[in-house]
Amino acid sequence: MRAPEEKILIDGPAGKIEVIVENPGAPRGIALVGHPHPLFGGANTNKVAHSLARTFVALGYAAFRPNFRGVGNSDGAHDEGGGETEDMLAVLAEAKRRCGDLPVALAGFSFGAFVQTRVARRLAEAGHPAQRLVLVGTAAGFVEGTRSYDTEAVPGDTLVIHGSADETVPLANVLKWAEPLDLPVIVVPGADHFFHRRLHLIRDIVTRNWRH
Repeated sequence: MRAPEEKILIDGPAGKIEVIVENPGAPRGIALVGHPHPLFGGANTNKVAHSLARTFVALGYAAFRPNFRGVGNSDGAHDEGGGETEDMLAVLAEAKRRCGDLPVALAGFSFGAFVQTRVARRLAEAGHPAQRLVLVGTAAGFVEGTRSYDTEAVPGDTLVIHGSADETVPLANVLKWAEPLDLPVIVVPGADHFFHRRLHLIRDIVTRNWRH
């Protein structure tokens, strides 16, 4: 299943939010996709974020891929996760307005995965938990050049995918975060942070593990 890419601007807490929407028509759910760190070139056109969106479209979901604050045509300035969480909730509200009150999958890469753990907590606290999360290259613990990430706890059925050769977020960081949560981590041997030449494995892992 394919869907055309449509760029829209929606109103968020800090101004306009630029979003790429891929809607296959009559979707079975909404997939909200978060991109990597804005201050290091992260945008919604990132290949991992793009792969996650395409994977969910193939699974029958409408994929919404916003640019975080200060990226592309999104207003505002980087807020280290706080404002970005609010923006994601605003995008989700618009997605539900367009598609209906459908199940919500949260997917994110790197900083985007960190933000999605916060979005998941907010949705759970509001009594509308996400259907499931997919976190790739999750920013957790001390990350050289950025900061230390206090990544939220997530449900036990979360798909956590990480490269064994991740040079940005060491695999040990993610294992340390996951261990007290009894959370399995799927390790892709030899994969770096950006999953060069291994993007198809992300797609395969998500597709195989998704509940129909």
